[in-house]
Amino acid sequence: MEKQRILAMGNEAIALGAMRAGVRMAAGYPGTPSTEILETIAKYNDGKIHVEWSVNEKAAMEVGAGAAYAGARTLVTMKQVGLNVASDPLMSLAYMGVKGGMVIVSADDPGPISSQTEQDTRTFARFSKLPVFDPSSPEEAYEMIGEAFELSEKYQTPVLFRPTTRVCHGCAGISLLPDLEVREPEGFIKDTMRWVIFPRTSYLNHIKIEKRNVELGESLSEYKRNFILEGKGRKGIVTAGISYAYTREVMPDDIPLLKISTPHPFPEKLAKEFLEGKEEVLVLEELDPMLERELLQTAGKYHLPVKICGKLTGHTKNAGENSTESIRKDLEQFLGRQARGTREDGKDSEQERELPELPVRPPVLCAGCPHRASFYAVKKAMRGKKAVFSGDIGCYTLGNAKPLDMVDTCLCMGAGVTIAQGLHAVEPDAVNFAFIGDSTFFASGITGVINAVYNRNDIVLVVLDNSTTAMTGHQPHPGTGKTIMGDVAAAVDIRKVLEGIGVRQIFEADPLNLKESADAVKSASEGEGVRAVIFKSPCIAVERPKATYEVKQDTCRKCQACIRELGCPAIITEEGTVEIDETLCYGCGLCSQVCPFHAIGEVNPNE
Repeated sequence: MEKQRILAMGNEAIALGAMRAGVRMAAGYPGTPSTEILETIAKYNDGKIHVEWSVNEKAAMEVGAGAAYAGARTLVTMKQVGLNVASDPLMSLAYMGVKGGMVIVSADDPGPISSQTEQDTRTFARFSKLPVFDPSSPEEAYEMIGEAFELSEKYQTPVLFRPTTRVCHGCAGISLLPDLEVREPEGFIKDTMRWVIFPRTSYLNHIKIEKRNVELGESLSEYKRNFILEGKGRKGIVTAGISYAYTREVMPDDIPLLKISTPHPFPEKLAKEFLEGKEEVLVLEELDPMLERELLQTAGKYHLPVKICGKLTGHTKNAGENSTESIRKDLEQFLGRQARGTREDGKDSEQERELPELPVRPPVLCAGCPHRASFYAVKKAMRGKKAVFSGDIGCYTLGNAKPLDMVDTCLCMGAGVTIAQGLHAVEPDAVNFAFIGDSTFFASGITGVINAVYNRNDIVLVVLDNSTTAMTGHQPHPGTGKTIMGDVAAAVDIRKVLEGIGVRQIFEADPLNLKESADAVKSASEGEGVRAVIFKSPCIAVERPKATYEVKQDTCRKCQACIRELGCPAIITEEGTVEIDETLCYGCGLCSQVCPFHAIGEVNPNE
């Protein structure tokens, strides 16, 4: 019977591979580039899998741990910075172990394209003493994740799975395979010596882990996805992940190559075999020089006279993602000859002409975004006053762009609330605002608000409630009253949460009503203690206003106040004339409230 073949995104392939491997629990928190994994499982779930968007990555990890304790195969998904949030339970899980296979997908974002950091999950694997799989393509990821589950159950350990952005969001043809045979979960069996973590238990388990990783490294030298491609000469290439795909595309066929798919525990035996007889080896990897360091250690341990080149020696760049073009240059400099696909004149044979540089397109708030109105209301209310605006992670981070210029700090999710407290402690004469979105409030903001109330701090919390998790693709959250599977759930009321915490002054306003919003901000700024302003208006992708707006040219004075104040992408100028692009306008009406000459109004459909 011919295998069914589909075109799938890498994240879809990972999800389908996990379902093929018998996953029974899938939990995570949305974050690019990992988001579509859980969404795909939810899409194809026949009811046998418990799927949830957890409130944050720590909660997802702990929910997954419970399922794995009961013998179920569990998948937990997040992006690389989410692994920081989940690291507390994960570090303990590394010592405790699991019963059912548990795979943690931590999608790395070299570049970074949409992240705060370029941290490398492979390095975290070494730090946490956990195995890590590093797929090089969507096709490989589809099969490899099943192998990760099998290894997890064999060694009773959580396993990290590290796709990068180009694997997650690349598309490829996938040949669907029969489901793997997986035993039914036997349920939780009480055993306090195993499931209750004590210092003595951790000490004994640490000894076992170190021994296990040596054995695991030896067995991974035989793993089929760690392999050597034979070649000629005494120069060789070592690579992994998506860099392997780029390398194979441009590398001459006669160069020896070592592919590493399990960076930790490192397949030392295979690496030693490859290094023997080599004079120089070039390591091509993203992001940390992890393979390079492992190879240096292996060469030193066995006294192999081979030079290891890579990030540490300046032969490759030490930040950012690789590409076919960058690896072609690295190879040519290392080999001293042209790579595959390079013309005699040194140009890419597929690039017959010089292409112009792409224009710089900084991200901006969408036309009609209620966050623009919220920021502007605070800016208008606080004009002439000393104020600091602490931001957070989400669409509203884009409030830092001019002309709004309303995000003075941004560190990580939930940090705006607590940074504002630290700022106020040092500079009490300033009004310290903390902006946070509704999804982020539930994920990591509540603790910070409790801290402010408990320590009698003086901040103004501004909750930008747009009824969705917008930046990562409009996923539901505890405040939406809906789960990832579309089930109706009890919506958690942000105002009631704040009241329960002890916030006494809470103001609510529609940010698209400028006067009402500015008045709410003024009232909050004049209070004491922890005050909150909840701006509630749905994201334009959730609910689009019915009206659109236009500039009345007979009234417009061409002062361009609407452009200078708001920076809305729908407001444009054509030869000095201010116009509103009707294809971009979402009818928020903010510009009509800002115009000093009342020259902007709703489009009359009857005209």
